[in-house]
Amino acid sequence: MPLLQDDPQLAALKSIFEAALLRIDPYGMIKDRMRLDGDRLSVELESRRWEADLSRYSRVLVLGCGKASSRMAKAVEEILSRRPGLAWGGLVCTKYGHTEPLLRIEQVEAGHPVPDEAGVDAAARIAELARGAQADTLVINLISGGGSALLPAPMAYTDAGREVRLTLSHKQAVTRALLACGADIREINCVRKHLSALKGGRFLRLLAPATSVALILSDVVGDRLDTIASGITSEDTSTYAQALAIVEGYGIGPAIPPEALRALTLGAAGGVDETPKPGDPALAHAANLLIGTNHAALLAACERARQLGYNVAPLTCRLTGEAREVARFLAGIGQDVRRSEMLVKRPACVVLGGETVVTLIGDGKGGRNQEMALAFLAEMERDAEGGRGMAFLSASTDGTDGPTDAAGAYASAGMLARARAAGLSTAAALKANDSYHFFEAIDGLYKTGPTRTNVCDLHLLLVE
Repeated sequence: MPLLQDDPQLAALKSIFEAALLRIDPYGMIKDRMRLDGDRLSVELESRRWEADLSRYSRVLVLGCGKASSRMAKAVEEILSRRPGLAWGGLVCTKYGHTEPLLRIEQVEAGHPVPDEAGVDAAARIAELARGAQADTLVINLISGGGSALLPAPMAYTDAGREVRLTLSHKQAVTRALLACGADIREINCVRKHLSALKGGRFLRLLAPATSVALILSDVVGDRLDTIASGITSEDTSTYAQALAIVEGYGIGPAIPPEALRALTLGAAGGVDETPKPGDPALAHAANLLIGTNHAALLAACERARQLGYNVAPLTCRLTGEAREVARFLAGIGQDVRRSEMLVKRPACVVLGGETVVTLIGDGKGGRNQEMALAFLAEMERDAEGGRGMAFLSASTDGTDGPTDAAGAYASAGMLARARAAGLSTAAALKANDSYHFFEAIDGLYKTGPTRTNVCDLHLLLVE
């Protein structure tokens, strides 16, 4: 970590981000919202209440997938254990290194963002448990970001009277192609759910006729239930035709295995059953409750920034686009605030949330947040005042930015001076998409370790 004691701005950025993480801790959110009073199990949200009479059910089955699923399961375990004689248990699948000490809910670790065989096995086991759920079973589904990759269930389809089964390698190739082309999470999930036996609400068809409630932590911009974890417990309004159009629009058909491309083509022509649409019987006994969002993290960041004495300008929790283009936009805002206090008076903290993308042009190492910080640093380099008075942090709330061990990175005048002293080129690193090694060399990476939560990214800009 940078020498925070030598740079008050970087220390402030870290404190603001940590306050946001504390607000969106899934363990705390569930413990705050779920209540067990005798046989009455309830979940209280700002705009909705859900409850169930446990005396009507012979058992409670807890299933889940996502980077936060183990942390969520820990809270649910503590609540259910207060009811003597209740039969309960279950299985969740989380990312490697994201487990929690659990008593009766089993955990499986699997690969993310590219799925692996452990995820396939976990998906098969969860599907088997779902099929065994009866009308007197209450199912609590714990869903968070990363669920799409962590629970891969390649579908089977019929082509000219012949059964074709997709494999993990097919799904991995599709995921890699989508990640590399710059597709956003909504587009990625649209394609993945139409190649899955569970996603896009197909999981609910296995659960029926059981009653189910899903506690959901959103990692997608706009918090659409049909996009989070590829809408595993939600109706799906997207179609095979749209999935095929995404593949064709990005020109990645040649990078997708023929069997997967054929499934999309057949589906678009009506030759493969669609995912459950509004009104599907499988949705009748299912409830979806959104318990954590990027908006909540943004509000907590704003609150902490005000406590530190900053004038705060929350801009949006729906930020999307190319990471380096967003960085150019934010650097311009910073220069305007510094020069004329446009938007907000100094000392200022501009807060944004969302999820950007990176279109790969090099073979370096990094993630969207590190790339944004690097591009911001490049803008500071072009600034006539060398970025004076500005500091920036872009980081993922799950603690993992791309395939790295960093959540994101800092950009500041001090970081720029370190880069120059080390003979590093921002332009060369951007060309190679090698933000990780650039920031590693100047001690500019922001590392939290696994946070066991996931509500997209936060971008914090300070102007003194």
